[in-house]
Amino acid sequence: MSLTAAQRRAWLSEQDCDLGAFRAEVERTTDTADFPYASAVRDNVLVYDSERLRGAVSTPGGRREVMAELVHALTHGPGVVVLQRAFADPAVVDRATGAFESLIAGQRATGAVGGDHFAAPGANDRVWNALEKTALGAPEVFADYYANDMIALVSTAWLGPGYQVTSQINVVNPGGAAQRPHRDYHLGFLSDEAAAAYPAHVHRLSPVLTLQGAVAHCDMPVESGPTLYLPYSQSYEPGYLAWRRPEFRAYFDARHVQLPLAKGDAVFFNPALFHAAGTNRSTDIRRMANLLQVSSAFGRAMETVDREAVVNAVYPVLLARKAERAGDDAWLEAVVAASAEGYAFPTDLDRDPPVDGLAPPSQADLVRRALSEEWTPEALRAALRAAGERRESRRRES
Repeated sequence: MSLTAAQRRAWLSEQDCDLGAFRAEVERTTDTADFPYASAVRDNVLVYDSERLRGAVSTPGGRREVMAELVHALTHGPGVVVLQRAFADPAVVDRATGAFESLIAGQRATGAVGGDHFAAPGANDRVWNALEKTALGAPEVFADYYANDMIALVSTAWLGPGYQVTSQINVVNPGGAAQRPHRDYHLGFLSDEAAAAYPAHVHRLSPVLTLQGAVAHCDMPVESGPTLYLPYSQSYEPGYLAWRRPEFRAYFDARHVQLPLAKGDAVFFNPALFHAAGTNRSTDIRRMANLLQVSSAFGRAMETVDREAVVNAVYPVLLARKAERAGDDAWLEAVVAASAEGYAFPTDLDRDPPVDGLAPPSQADLVRRALSEEWTPEALRAALRAAGERRESRRRES
């Protein structure tokens, strides 16, 4: 029986990546008439005056209207918004910058080099889990900084209540090269083969599970390399399978936009938007941004399961039956999927960096390797414990 068009569309593949269809999605013009709370459109990107928004959201009805517009902008609009003067008091930003600089200095003093998902280790100053480190090292600075109403407004608009904030400090030093264009977490961190294994509706779901943002901690003229964006690219359904393709990267290089930011400005974008950090062509600007990744409250299971204990209990059975069921990979994969953690995140990226790819190996990856190489149960137990310890944050006071 042949598949219908709807059934075929239940799965995406690289064959669905058509540059002509992509251009039809992307080559649109943003009209401020469609976004009445925006103060301007620059290079097809919506720009909002935060003081104006503060006045508009002072009533429950106004807040709902503004949030609805932000959702529309991130979903069907250009996919990226700039909030000018998101931090009304520059002293709050400066105090946070001081705390971030202390973290960077401490990291350098230890000789640690933060790995980067899309740039060579050491090219930038990257501080993973800056949120926790700032809270433990400078709690008053943390409270003043994360009391910011614009971060809360956009996060609530996109994700609803109960969201979780994480942050990484990224400093691109003079001469720091641009990233390659990409999409972001979740599916953006998977290989093409892994992403294609997820059905099309998950490709549509992934962008609404997180919100990407950045706060400028210094003035960022274009020569300092602020982020490159391709407005409307978030709307292209096969985009998680397209962003590595050379014709899409060439199109991004030709058509991207780049907006300067002032200290205290914030930018938020749909994680499916094609984007990349720019090259810092300045001679004296250390371009510092606090990269925010805000996650949905719903990205968690209902029950707590000690999967390490489950795997250790089941692994001897798998090892014993491996020879009996040679060639029956589906049986093996089904048991691994039910027992082991199949996702590499969340983790402590200082201790468990993405060295050989965009993500460290998952628990399930370790189990597959152990079965392939016929590790003893004791060897797997030790590897799982070591991996578990790398995933745990170790910054709590004793």
